[in-house]
Amino acid sequence: MTKNNTQIVPIASLNTTSKIPQQNCQTDNTSLQVLLAIFYALFFLFGLFGNLLAIWVFLRVHQKKNSVRIFLINLALADLLLVICLPFRVVYHSNNERWVLPPILCTMVGIIFYMNMYMSIVLLGFISIDRYLKFKKLSCRQSFLDRRWSLLLCGVIWAVDFVCGFCFTVQNTEQVESQQCFQYKKLYESKWKAYLNFAIVGIFWLVYGALVISYGRIGINLLRASKEKPDFPNAAKYNKTAWKSFFVLLLFTICFVPYHTVRMFYIMSQIANTSCEWIRVLDKTNEVVLLLSVFNSCLDPVMYFLFCSSIRKVTLKIICHNKMQED
Repeated sequence: MTKNNTQIVPIASLNTTSKIPQQNCQTDNTSLQVLLAIFYALFFLFGLFGNLLAIWVFLRVHQKKNSVRIFLINLALADLLLVICLPFRVVYHSNNERWVLPPILCTMVGIIFYMNMYMSIVLLGFISIDRYLKFKKLSCRQSFLDRRWSLLLCGVIWAVDFVCGFCFTVQNTEQVESQQCFQYKKLYESKWKAYLNFAIVGIFWLVYGALVISYGRIGINLLRASKEKPDFPNAAKYNKTAWKSFFVLLLFTICFVPYHTVRMFYIMSQIANTSCEWIRVLDKTNEVVLLLSVFNSCLDPVMYFLFCSSIRKVTLKIICHNKMQED
């Protein structure tokens, strides 16, 4: 299936299949269409249920909302907005990659999808920093990441998210070529878009570095403490918390690092004279690793349940209460 260049929001230019100007480069994702449609449909169902349940449970917890809980509520909301975009991708891939809806919706879906993916990434970074400061018992935590500051940070992030999304939508109101969306395109005449995408990738690596340092140090220190003092009353708890930290870091790495590694080569191919074979490889690889990033939106609610005792207690209490009513 041949795809031509169209103008879509910079971030949404990740998903690809297109021609390059100087070569008649035809890419064929037929082998991936069914796979992509199935996985996006499953991620939508699990992500929608999990994040709606998470938000509902968060609101049912009557404890004072500390900074971490505020970040988690906003994270669940960002994940929910992301998974709402997935049915459009399901229909697109199921329909032989033909966009049958108004072109402006293609732009809006791409913007909402990627903006909320990076919203989630930034919030996960704030959560890791908050937990590290709490672990180290640093005095700056009281002034920097208390409840008021966490609310302000989330408000600023959402405001930037909205403004950027609005600007990208206004800028990309030109007619999108019919029946095409989420495709690869060259950026020879719009290199600033490529540089913007490089900056976004740079933000991801900064967040990833924060997670590695925060969760890595928490895990190593707690693991060392549990081994040095095995008879200490909290030794088992320290050991468990340490491995939870490593597990969170592992999941983040699996979900986002492959995508952003491919992303760097992807952006370079958009502004360089790239061979058609390499474009085809990047096109297919990008689609596969993007699935991993979307999968994170389904995993976040599971982590809330496994790692947050208050959330787990409320969820189990609700389930048991409903079961008793049925009996």
